[in-house]
Amino acid sequence: MAKTIGFGILGAGLIAPFHAKAVRDTNGGKLIAVCDMARERADKLAAEFKVKVYYSLDEMLQDPEIDVVNIALPNHLHHAAVLKCAAAGKHVLTEKPPAMSLKETDEMIAACKIAGVKFGCTVQCRVRKSIQAMKKAVDSGRFGKLLHADAIMKWYRSTEYYHSDAWRMSRKSGAGVTVQQAFHYIDLLQYLVGPARQVQARMTNLAHPGIALEDTLMAFVDFGCGAQGVVQASTALWPGTDVRIEINGENGTAIMAGEKMLTWKFRDERPEDAEIRSYGSTSQATGARGAADLGHADHRVVIQDMVDAINENREVVIPVASVRPTLEIVLAMYRSAALAQPVTLPVQDDESIWAWKT
Repeated sequence: MAKTIGFGILGAGLIAPFHAKAVRDTNGGKLIAVCDMARERADKLAAEFKVKVYYSLDEMLQDPEIDVVNIALPNHLHHAAVLKCAAAGKHVLTEKPPAMSLKETDEMIAACKIAGVKFGCTVQCRVRKSIQAMKKAVDSGRFGKLLHADAIMKWYRSTEYYHSDAWRMSRKSGAGVTVQQAFHYIDLLQYLVGPARQVQARMTNLAHPGIALEDTLMAFVDFGCGAQGVVQASTALWPGTDVRIEINGENGTAIMAGEKMLTWKFRDERPEDAEIRSYGSTSQATGARGAADLGHADHRVVIQDMVDAINENREVVIPVASVRPTLEIVLAMYRSAALAQPVTLPVQDDESIWAWKT
């Protein structure tokens, strides 16, 4: 009989309620507690979901009912939290990016492996049916030679959003559009067509004066498979429109807008294509117009997989090791923007990239 898997959420900020709702809606998962040093925020979330509240991670890690810790902290705090969770024998699901450096990411992966705990990353857009259809078509060779892989994210965030938490104005804490919002969609390109070979990026602040980070990214990407691509991402473009992921090959084109399959055309039409064209919904909010303007269905799939992976003793659907190449692309983009020249991968960690230069 499958064991009920207990979850604790570390961090009671903006994204935490989505994790809480997702755990609530799983089959076999149970939310046990929430934890945040900000007592008022922790108390509010715990009361909403009628669970225990903790004000320190060390305290929550002593709870025997908790099997998994979902890390929903500011990006620069993931590393230390993961190491503590692994040492306590807790499985971990961390928000993206997994960490702010490749060294930290590797240390986290190693710590979880040594501890024998599962370590997943919440880049939940990967599980959308439209993306899974694209992935299957890429892996089976249906596109033929891959030619282009593009991500277009024209979103809007108000100045108040950046002031809502101090870390949201700190590039070193992971608040720029590239490492924060666009990470999901850079990850989808990496997931679909593979690691990058070279990037050339430009980062600017178009609409949030006084905040020392980029709100707009323009980047060219050359992928190892031979495809080229464009990443255009912004939080400056009111009112915000759904992200587009576009894959073009010599034999086909697929385009997802939001979560909806917008275009699915191949030289060889197949019986399943009509159903694939119906994947997704244009009514599902996907974050274009506000940080809380999204559903929790994709989170639920990732968290359900963690429950099942523990009970079935298998790897999780999105292991952090599979997200490491995305972080490397992002780091290369920051370096390229800082140097105003193309950057070839692999790259090494470089703390200087987190300084905003006007």
